Amino acid sequence: MSEYSRRELLKFLGVTGGAALLGSMLPGQAIARPGSFLGSGPLTPVRLPHALPIYATQKSYLPAAGKTAYYGQPLTSYTVLDDLVVAPEFERYVIIGWGDRVFPNSADYFGFNCDFTAFRPIGPGNTSEGYLTVNHEYANFPMALGVPETPEALLNSNPRVSTSYPQVITGTPAAQGVSLDDASIPQITRWGEQLYNHGLSVVRIKKAGNGRFAPVADTKNRRYHLLSGLALNAGRSDLRADSTPYSAVTSWKTGDIGQDGDDQYLIGTGPAATQVFNLSTDGLGAKIIGTGHNCSGGVTPWGTVLSAEENFQAGVGAFFVGVNEAVQPDGTQLGYLVGDPATYTDLLTGQEYLNYTTGTLFGLVGEKYGWMVELDPADPSFRARKHTWLGRFRHENIAFRAEVGKKLVAYMGDDRRGGNTWKYVSKGRIADLADRDANSQLLEEGTLYVARFNPNGTGRWIPLVLAAPVNPIAPTVLGEGEAAGKGITPAEVASKLRLPSRAGIAGGTVDGGFYDVTPATEAADLESYITKGGTVARARLKDYYTSQGAVLCDAYAAANLAGATPTARPEDIEISPRNPREVFVAYTDGAAGSDGYPDSRIFVIGKYTSDINDTQGFGGLYKIIENSADSTGVTFRWEVFKQSGEAGAEGGAGFAALDNLAFDQDGNVWGVTDMSTSNHNGLGLSYATGATGQPLQPSFNTIDHTGTSSALTGVFGCNWIFYIPLSGPDAGKLVPFGYGPPRCEVTGPTFVGDTFIAAVQHPGEDSPINGDPNAGGAEASLVTRDIEILDLKGGLFNQTRTIPRGSSFPSNVPTADGGSGLQFGPPRPSVVGIRRKP
Repeated sequence: MSEYSRRELLKFLGVTGGAALLGSMLPGQAIARPGSFLGSGPLTPVRLPHALPIYATQKSYLPAAGKTAYYGQPLTSYTVLDDLVVAPEFERYVIIGWGDRVFPNSADYFGFNCDFTAFRPIGPGNTSEGYLTVNHEYANFPMALGVPETPEALLNSNPRVSTSYPQVITGTPAAQGVSLDDASIPQITRWGEQLYNHGLSVVRIKKAGNGRFAPVADTKNRRYHLLSGLALNAGRSDLRADSTPYSAVTSWKTGDIGQDGDDQYLIGTGPAATQVFNLSTDGLGAKIIGTGHNCSGGVTPWGTVLSAEENFQAGVGAFFVGVNEAVQPDGTQLGYLVGDPATYTDLLTGQEYLNYTTGTLFGLVGEKYGWMVELDPADPSFRARKHTWLGRFRHENIAFRAEVGKKLVAYMGDDRRGGNTWKYVSKGRIADLADRDANSQLLEEGTLYVARFNPNGTGRWIPLVLAAPVNPIAPTVLGEGEAAGKGITPAEVASKLRLPSRAGIAGGTVDGGFYDVTPATEAADLESYITKGGTVARARLKDYYTSQGAVLCDAYAAANLAGATPTARPEDIEISPRNPREVFVAYTDGAAGSDGYPDSRIFVIGKYTSDINDTQGFGGLYKIIENSADSTGVTFRWEVFKQSGEAGAEGGAGFAALDNLAFDQDGNVWGVTDMSTSNHNGLGLSYATGATGQPLQPSFNTIDHTGTSSALTGVFGCNWIFYIPLSGPDAGKLVPFGYGPPRCEVTGPTFVGDTFIAAVQHPGEDSPINGDPNAGGAEASLVTRDIEILDLKGGLFNQTRTIPRGSSFPSNVPTADGGSGLQFGPPRPSVVGIRRKP
């Protein structure tokens, strides 16, 4: 990155007087306040496997060597460690992990796949004790084999590969208990335990004498999960597809595994709660069983937490955990999902299973999932609630602008390919930032807007209301950028626009679900939608939905119908602490997919040419600048600073798949990445098998810079953490702070005094547990391959990389740091604390 671009980045981030900030200080050191996370000492960048400009000018820390030296460009060999690696001046330790029993109910345990974290202090300004709230997003192998999308070689392994549930939940590594894949475990218990591992945990934590956080007993410690409130089913009168009364589905317990349903149900607020949920076939009205698929979230000024329900959509088969996303014109689900045939023989147990989704099995109606959930960590009596004015889509996070005397403004993203960028504005105004009940009610009445980005850097917010005119963007228009990049016509681009299906409109045959408009059909299809099949001059959303609540239940398709811009998976949105009119958006991946196609005039969809250093399509860092002083207006400007990609690629920022953003106490910008674990270090998820069916070496994804494959993310290694100092000699530079274990995602960055709290999600995802004798043992747990990488000048070099096949984190962490001190052991999603070494 040139000195000019450093100054441009500072300007982009809202820092004025950039030249004055580039003063003489210790390398890697930013101006920091006493007691802040960075403190007052130096910070040595961690040496990652790929090329970054900072390595060309200063020393870095090479984790495998444990040494700080000048490691310039390029590195022709690199060893990846199975650990959460951080800068050498800092230390990491485990605060809490999957399976920890820290709740009043001894049957409860800390959930799987930690994501978003939030800290609610006990007392104003207390950075030593408070309530930690953690999201749990989903379940994956090696928790069990019978979870969604387990690789085929692992499912068919003989002898069967090890899983972590019997080593963590029902037993220990030395004395393993019952597996969820055991023939004694029925379908309802296996699937129920997976749903229990979704949701949230609230746990009180306190700093001990050594300055590290640890859980403490508290009656307010509690779990929320996808079966919270399952006892409600007892009052239902509807039947499952196999004629089982849902009133009989009130437990997932078998022996000591699972639980009976409780009465800790959630409630809905806003239009969908009164106009749609009253029509739901569960007969429960605004009462809701459970919350799940919880990804990121946000913290309110009044002390509550909002948790985002993301990938709630399911299908019969490999991705069976979830509900029916498709809804009818009245907002209710398009039926429960049932396969054909309706039963199958489970590969693992030989039992006859119902060919359903978990929603169908337990009676979870689709319209009640995919919302933002509000809870109060310090007050269990405040019943968790889903605010339907915030829309139903694949929520990633939420960021608030809250000022006394003004309307509440919230920003959100829909994390799907072609997902939209959203804003909510309350009807009422804030009177007191500390008034929880009054401020929570501001989320119950207002207006949801969706962004329309124009190629000239302007944009407007479209209100998603019944009166909104139908004005969709044509797929050929969405494809203009890709067409220009590839030298083809827009009609040749595989673009599409997903709209609500209606019988008799375009090619639709069903009243509900989705219809994809393509370049081949767009002229007739869009004319049909705009005129409602020739019955009106200009249709409005009210011509396709029966109520405002129904519009909100189908927010993604309705937004596209109203003319919103399909975007590049908005993973995180944060409001600038320097200027609340400026909103930063991390778009993580521009690739198109079955869900949609991002507007290629605004986003780079992929690598368009065979030039080795052509722009790479792994998202980017964008900024929305509101034109209105209070952010409630309907027009804005937008900018993009850097496109993701290798630093040697055209416009590349040096990272891929930017995910969570955070500002520390000193205003420095932090980021973590979310590259698909199916390509970490160029390792795929199919496995060569031994003579007895043991899964051994993973496949090697082809990394070829003359191609256009997304496999180029393998260059970057594991998902990693970086920050951008806003002062000192590295101001405006990308400084690598650390990286996570193999196949994991580091998520939920939260700054609490001198501690950086983060979650290590799905370490070793879809990989055999390191050291497993049924997967080749220790010898097969380490893999070496060559990887082609761009240098800073846009040329190529090869690197020999040594990589753990899976992960044992944090079992392999010393007991003094919260681990188990095992060389090999089950990986556990965990929450960690990072602080400067004493």
